[in-house]
Amino acid sequence: MNKQGTLFYVMGASGAGKDSLLQAIRTLYPKQLLVAHRYITRSAQAGGENHVELSTEEFAQRKQQGLFAMSWKANGFNYALGKEIELWLSQGFDVVVNGSRAYLEQAMMDFGYRVVPVIVDVSAEVLEARLYARGREAPDQIVDRLARAEYYRGQCPDSGFVVDNSGSLQQTIEQFIKNYSQYQSAMPRLSQHTLPINKERLQ
Repeated sequence: MNKQGTLFYVMGASGAGKDSLLQAIRTLYPKQLLVAHRYITRSAQAGGENHVELSTEEFAQRKQQGLFAMSWKANGFNYALGKEIELWLSQGFDVVVNGSRAYLEQAMMDFGYRVVPVIVDVSAEVLEARLYARGREAPDQIVDRLARAEYYRGQCPDSGFVVDNSGSLQQTIEQFIKNYSQYQSAMPRLSQHTLPINKERLQ
């Protein structure tokens, strides 16, 4: 490969459905898109995201050793993306990451034109219902998450795109692939293909 890969920087409120979208991309399009795992100081048994669990000490050591391409703190945990994404991009692979809305500006400074911001959005009503349904946060934490989501709502750079995840996961995937194909005009237009979604694999 002789081109630089594109970094699709996925953001959205907790409960918006980023994890489901990323897992679907990983399952359905492994040859076209590499989905990076995050390193988090949160139990791997907490549910939701398929991440690499690190202790606070491990995280600090890896950060000091320069093993992270990005790192930030949110909701009481430390998050990072490994240096492997830089290697993948340099080899021409397109990469999808689960990013932080607050870290987007720094990511765009570090990776420049290669970054495509992607907002996974849902209505405030749908987000509230999902947060209460999953039962991971206390009511006051849900209020904080809803307020943070409202603060960031509509803040998508012109270089990015928004996918609405208020409906079915299949509709969300189709929106993502349609936009992805527009950034990769030299590749086969994936949005014209029938999406072979196996709902049992995505649950």
